[in-house]
Amino acid sequence: MPATKTVDPIALLKDDHDKVRELFDQFETAKSEVPRMKAARKAIMELEIHAEIEEKIFYPAFHKESKADDADSVFREATEEHHVQHLLIGELKKMKDDDPEFEAKFTVLAENLRHHIEEEESEMLPEAEELDQGLLESLGSKMMQKKEKMMADAKA
Repeated sequence: MPATKTVDPIALLKDDHDKVRELFDQFETAKSEVPRMKAARKAIMELEIHAEIEEKIFYPAFHKESKADDADSVFREATEEHHVQHLLIGELKKMKDDDPEFEAKFTVLAENLRHHIEEEESEMLPEAEELDQGLLESLGSKMMQKKEKMMADAKA
């Protein structure tokens, strides 16, 4: 029986953050509509998958297990930021690429996400590093399995 590969859930989340920031940058610097929209649509897909693994796996474990004094408020703020992001993503997914409001709405999403990522990486993730190592390994495994399945489904 093959050994299960250990996945660091914090590194996984940070890698996702880097990927999404890069897609935001591609959107903002694209010289024409096709690469701009390709970056936007890929970012939306990546964000949906990332949000799912955070909301269903990482955030609940962080909320339950973190001993940090501000863990509850950090969890609640992150959850509310995700709520706003879901609203924007839902609206963007219904829009056509040539909709005159798409660029403005996507830009607001990018600004909101950059703020969210900055807070998550400076507040939640350092606190999460203090969680039990066994729990972190378990979370990383679950998150990677869920992410791989969602990526495969998105490509199908």
